Amino acid sequence: METPFRFEPTVCRGGPGPQPIIRQGARPGGGDSLRRDVRFSSSDAECRQMPSMRPKGFRAGENRGVSKKSITPASPCPCGLSASYADCCGAFHAGRSSAPTAERLMRSRYSAFAVGDAAYLLRTWHSSTRPAVLDLDDQVRWTGLEILAASGGTAFHQEGTVEFRAHCRVGGAEDSQHELSRFVREGGKWVYVDGM
Repeated sequence: METPFRFEPTVCRGGPGPQPIIRQGARPGGGDSLRRDVRFSSSDAECRQMPSMRPKGFRAGENRGVSKKSITPASPCPCGLSASYADCCGAFHAGRSSAPTAERLMRSRYSAFAVGDAAYLLRTWHSSTRPAVLDLDDQVRWTGLEILAASGGTAFHQEGTVEFRAHCRVGGAEDSQHELSRFVREGGKWVYVDGM
């Protein structure tokens, strides 16, 4: 059976960086469906051995990074917009509203990585590509998001793409992830499908 994930060789750029690690196995309870567990690893050896499924929008910044414990409702939103976390991505994370565009969903997913909200990441992942489990590495500090381009993804579209660069720091080493992410509407809401 073929998995809906897009597999690419993992590229580790000069030192440890957050690399998604995907493990496949039988879904509990049997059946033909696959269980896809995703966790992020900063181990250079591990990332050379495993396929990559990288979320988009991560950029290595110059600041020290956002500590999950330091983000409060009044904190500036990690996504980089000028609102507080509670009035910006925090409203999406708490389920008070849904992202109105593909870009806002991408920003909210970046913020979910920054605050460690794996449940939100899973909720906003397309059902055909969503992993069963998502474990986030506590050693990764997301330090900034740069939106490079967006196409479609508005209230008038059913699909869209967002190109971004997300910066992070792992164990004192800076890294960035560059991706072109694809989004579609599922059940009327924007969801992340994959990286192209």
